[in-house]
Amino acid sequence: MTAALSPELDVDLLVIGGGTAGLVAAKTAARFGTSTLLVEAHRMGGDCLWTGCVPSKSLIAAADTAARARSGAQLGVHADDVRVDFAAVMRHVHAAIHEIEPADSAEVVEATGARVIMGRARFTSARTAVIEPVDGTATVAVRFRQAIIATGSAPEVPALPGIDGVEVLTSDDVWQLTEQPERLAVLGAGAIGSELSQAFARLGTHVTLVQRNARVLPKEDPDASTLVAAALTRDGVDVRVGTTVERVEAGTDGRSGTLHLSDGTAVAFDRVLVALGRRPRIEGLGLEATGVRLDDRGYVAVDTSLRTSDRRIWSAGDVSGLPQFTHIAGVNGSLAATNAALGLRRRVDADAVPRVTFTHPEVAAVGLAPADAAAAGCAVREVLHEHTDRAIAEDEMAGFTRIVVDTKGRVRGAVIVGPRAGESIGEAALAVRQGITTSAIASTTHPYPTYSDAFWNAAIADVRVRLERGAVARAIRMLARWRRFTTR
Repeated sequence: MTAALSPELDVDLLVIGGGTAGLVAAKTAARFGTSTLLVEAHRMGGDCLWTGCVPSKSLIAAADTAARARSGAQLGVHADDVRVDFAAVMRHVHAAIHEIEPADSAEVVEATGARVIMGRARFTSARTAVIEPVDGTATVAVRFRQAIIATGSAPEVPALPGIDGVEVLTSDDVWQLTEQPERLAVLGAGAIGSELSQAFARLGTHVTLVQRNARVLPKEDPDASTLVAAALTRDGVDVRVGTTVERVEAGTDGRSGTLHLSDGTAVAFDRVLVALGRRPRIEGLGLEATGVRLDDRGYVAVDTSLRTSDRRIWSAGDVSGLPQFTHIAGVNGSLAATNAALGLRRRVDADAVPRVTFTHPEVAAVGLAPADAAAAGCAVREVLHEHTDRAIAEDEMAGFTRIVVDTKGRVRGAVIVGPRAGESIGEAALAVRQGITTSAIASTTHPYPTYSDAFWNAAIADVRVRLERGAVARAIRMLARWRRFTTR
C-alpha cells in the first residue's frame, strides 16, 4: 500500500491527519506537483467516515423507515407489526461505512502522487518532525518546507460526579453497540444529541434527552428549535430542557445507572450517550516545538487564510476551531493546501457556510440569521410549508422557509425547516456566496412540485414587495398608464 520510504524524508508539504481536511489537502497539493507526505495515526477517512456523517445518516435512514411505516396510516397505508432488527440496522450502518471506505484509502491518495505513512507524527522543530509508524518499523525523520495540521477533534466528556463509574457512549463508539438499549439517556441537544435521540427513539428505545439550555438546538432559529422539540416529543423522546445533571449513579454492571437532575428528578438508563461538545486533537503533536499558538479554547489559531502563527504551518478541519462540518473541512483543506503549495492567500468564506441538522424535520441554515436581519438593514421573507404543495401532498407541513434580503434585493441568509431542507439549502448558499438577487431567483424556472418551491416563492414574495414600493412601483404604474393610452 505505502511506498517504501527512506528513514529520512525531505518533502515540500507535510499533512498530519487523514480525515476529510487532510485527505483533500494532500490530494490537492500533490496534483500541483508538490512533494507531499500524509501521516495518519489511526485510519483513513476520519470522523466523517467512521463515526460521524456516514454512520449517523445510515442510522437515521433506518429510523426514518421505521417511523414512516408506523405513520403510514395518515396516508391510508397500514403497516402492521413494524419490527426493528437492531443487529441488522447496525449491519447496514457498517456496510455503508465499508462501501465508502475505499474512496478515502491510502491507495487513492497515493494515486495523486502523495505518499502516505500510517503512524503518529510529532513536530521536533518548526521545520522537522518524526513519525512513529503503527507497524512498529523504524521512526522516520522528516524535514518539510510547509505543513498542514488536520488532526480533527474528539468528543468531550464532562467531569460529572460519578460519571467515571459508567461506560459512557459518545459519537465515537455508539456505532459499536450490538444490542439496542431499552433506556438511553442523552446529554446534550445540539445537532448530534438531537439526531441520535430521535433516531434511537424511532427504532424503539426509550430516550431521555437532557439539555442545560432552554431549548434544543440552541444555536438555530428559535422557531426551528420549537418544531424539532415537538417532533422529538411525538417520536417518544422525553425532552428535559433547562436541566443539568447533578450526579451519575452507576449500576452494578458499569453501563446502566441513574441520572440525578437539577430539577430533583431521577432518570434510570441502560446506557448513557454524551453529546456535549468536542475538543481538538493536539495531544502528542509537539506543538511546543513550533511557533504555533492555540486560541483561548485550545484549538489551533489560524488567520483568514488558515495560516497559523508560524508562517509555514497551516491548519484545516476541526482542529482549526472553525465550524465543524465535513464540507467546511474539505473546502478548507483545499484552501490551506493551495495557499501552502502555491504561496497564495486565498481566504476562508465565513459568510456562506451552510449547516444542516438531520432530524425530522431537517433544519438547514446559511448566512445572516433572520433574528439579525433588522440590525443589518435587511428584510425577512417567509413561506410556511403549509402553503407548499409538495409538503401538502406528503402531509409534511410543519416547516417554513425564510430568506434574509438586503436593500439591493440580494439574498444574505436563509433558514429552511422541513423534509429535504439540506437539499434545498444549497441554492441559498450559492445565492449568499454570489450575491444573487431575489429577482434572479424568481425569474429562474424551478421544478414543480418540490420542497424548493418554498425558497422560490419566498424570493417571489420579496420581488412583489419591491414592485409595490418606491421608484420601481411608480415606474410600473406610469408604464401601465402609458400602455393603456397607446392601445386605445
